[in-house]
Amino acid sequence: QVQVVESGGGLVQAGESLRLSCVVSGRTYSINFFGWYRQAPGKQRELITDIRSSGATNYHDSVKGRFTISRDNAKAVSLQMNSLKPEDTAVYYCKVMDYFTEYWGQGIQVTVSS
Repeated sequence: QVQVVESGGGLVQAGESLRLSCVVSGRTYSINFFGWYRQAPGKQRELITDIRSSGATNYHDSVKGRFTISRDNAKAVSLQMNSLKPEDTAVYYCKVMDYFTEYWGQGIQVTVSS
């Protein structure tokens, strides 16, 4: 059974940093997409950054220049979040795709106080 587990969330003050990790366990085909999504209270879940098997990355304008996604190995990715703002407060989800299936993590809370 495939599991996607996020870690590294928590409560920080504005301007501080956090590093999220996403680790996949279980048997999958070759993973070709890792994406970080977030969902703030009362808002839709949105894609904020992703990394493809080619190494290409994409960033939402709201996090560009502050967040960096990196692939640690075939089944893990990190999200370095710097200069955090109160509006970054949300539940952060990791989505993983292989050639046939997508998998979601349970989500992890990130709270940024002003």
